[in-house]
Amino acid sequence: MGDPIVNREQSEAWNGYEGRHWASYRERYDALNDAANGCLLDDLPIAAGSRVLDVGCGTGRVARLAARRGATVLGIDLSEPMLREAAVVVEREGLGGVSFVRGDAQVHPFPREGFDAVVSRFGVMFFADPVVAFGNLRGALRPGGRLAFVCSRGHAGMDQTTIYRAIGTVVPVPDLTGNTGPASFADPAHTERVLTGAGFAGVASTAVDLPQVWGSDAEDAADFLMGWGPVQHWLREAGADERARSRARDAALEAFRAFATADRGVVLTARLWLVTAQRP
Repeated sequence: MGDPIVNREQSEAWNGYEGRHWASYRERYDALNDAANGCLLDDLPIAAGSRVLDVGCGTGRVARLAARRGATVLGIDLSEPMLREAAVVVEREGLGGVSFVRGDAQVHPFPREGFDAVVSRFGVMFFADPVVAFGNLRGALRPGGRLAFVCSRGHAGMDQTTIYRAIGTVVPVPDLTGNTGPASFADPAHTERVLTGAGFAGVASTAVDLPQVWGSDAEDAADFLMGWGPVQHWLREAGADERARSRARDAALEAFRAFATADRGVVLTARLWLVTAQRP
């Protein structure tokens, strides 16, 4: 009998086009998100002999980094395509102490008090019931164990939003003002309510601004973005034909030009929260 999945909408997305795209472009997505690794892992008790749970582990970048610090790591994700890629990379690198499981972290039967730390790089924003989910993660931590995750501070201050709005001049895009979806933990007061409701203590949200490399130049960045799952979804919802898709890509291209650098490629700033808490 398989692991129970309650977040079926997200499961379908991450086992469909979205998950396949992330698996196929693993290195590109890591280039976007790697700047968060240091602040995320340095806050946690990760060292030889520690036990780490990586939630929403995707293709396993953070799990592998924790293992290189001597930890034993379990990565969990809904996405079979991404987990297959994660396993391939671990085997290729000959890295021990890392294992992966496909499951829904909200309900997965983790070993009780089985971990010293729970970590997540953009992997906790889509829980069907966040209080229940974080309660399950709290139960997986030993007393005194720590939680750390990074998430968006909201769409309004993100450089990415400039690109989305450019696309929105051609096809409709979702409302970018609310704290939903990827921005579901943009409000620190809401985050604290969720985590304290799940039994955590010492909740803190620290603002961090980090670079995201979207491509070698504006053309490269626009081509990559147009293959990204949410953009593909917007185009399908709009019934965009090839002409409209081309115009949307051109709009993204022009917006990306403002972020092109001479030596680092196209660099946007991600405005994030580093959220930390502890199991009492």
